[in-house]
Amino acid sequence: MLMDERNEFADATALNTGAAGSYLVGDVIDPASIAPNVTVDLVGSELFLVIQVDTLPTSAGAATAAFSLASDAQAAIAVDGSQTEHFRTKAFSIAEMAAGAMLACVKLPRGNYERYLGVVQTTAVAAFTGGKINAFLTADPAIWKAYADNV
Repeated sequence: MLMDERNEFADATALNTGAAGSYLVGDVIDPASIAPNVTVDLVGSELFLVIQVDTLPTSAGAATAAFSLASDAQAAIAVDGSQTEHFRTKAFSIAEMAAGAMLACVKLPRGNYERYLGVVQTTAVAAFTGGKINAFLTADPAIWKAYADNV
């Protein structure tokens, strides 16, 4: 699979360790700098959102996390409910978030996207104390596979 750095939200990016709440995680994509519509790549095929656990999350309590693909008119995507939410995962417990676990692999839904696109982490129950995720857009998720880092 070929990955485009400009279509990557998070590359071994730390989970937000704040209290229960919603937080923008990683980078924001400005589709205007890539193509007229980020939901379709340059050759016209569909794009998929992939969210994967890079490093096992930790918490002093029973933290859970849900992730959503959101767009907003501003680069600092709002997390107060005013952002446009296009997709949301279920809430994952730490036990479900082993390193390499696939949390989402979904075709981007059609709809009205605002200018900036990002991934929002919604933490519940307790704060995370560690853990990292990868999140990106790809045109060929069927052949995507996570491999251990040989470093």
